[in-house]
Amino acid sequence: MKVAALQTVSGSTLAGNLDSAARLLAEAVGAGAELAVLPEYFCLMGARETDKLEVRERFGSGRVQDFLAQQARSLGLWIVGGTLPLAADDPAHVRNTSLAFSPQGECVARYDKIHLFKFDNGREAYDESRVIEAGAALQAFTLPSRDGHAWRVGLSVCYDLRFPELYRGLSADLLLVPSAFTFTTGQAHWELLLRARAIENLAYVAAPAQGGRHENGRRTWGHSMLVDPWGAVLAQRPEEGEGVVLAELSIDHLAQVRQQLPALGHRVL
Repeated sequence: MKVAALQTVSGSTLAGNLDSAARLLAEAVGAGAELAVLPEYFCLMGARETDKLEVRERFGSGRVQDFLAQQARSLGLWIVGGTLPLAADDPAHVRNTSLAFSPQGECVARYDKIHLFKFDNGREAYDESRVIEAGAALQAFTLPSRDGHAWRVGLSVCYDLRFPELYRGLSADLLLVPSAFTFTTGQAHWELLLRARAIENLAYVAAPAQGGRHENGRRTWGHSMLVDPWGAVLAQRPEEGEGVVLAELSIDHLAQVRQQLPALGHRVL
């Protein structure tokens, strides 16, 4: 199964971001992808954190959800929409939500980001809890690939990457990590954490990321990549800017690695 991790440099205009996403999705399909994954905040990187409130949608209907469903149908593609803001219980907050769509345009899974990023090194500071309401449940879905295999695909988002117990709970063949890592934290930890999660779980990892200088002044790390169950980087975007990163995932290779090193069956705690 060929998987595409899409890298964007999203701005503050919803229409422009969706146009960029459509262009990258079409490129992914043209390269033979069955599954394409967009990064966190693919639809909006606003001037202020509260800009998310202005474009939030009710689950099941809205401009971004309709866009993802239509793209999946028209392209015949499995699509995971990195994240978009959905309405929360608290009107002053949103859920940072990843949605998976089948090639029929059906939403088959919803994951609300559980772990909320907070960072302050004296020069840059972030606190997602000011605007985002945390989710509480793990989420995975089954993707039947064209070659007849059923892949268990586990959903996560960005800062979740630092919490390995989440991935243990997913018990997935393919772990998705749509992200918007800061340049500072990405430079230090991005590849290291992604490869660790792949090795620990003997699973493939697909990590599409925001990558570049955004209109709001924020700089994200990028380096979107796909990693195999042995921890090898199959493909990576080495520079900033939007683009498509592709790799072929093999269920036979996954089974072979798990048979040679049956660590998942050796768990005690």
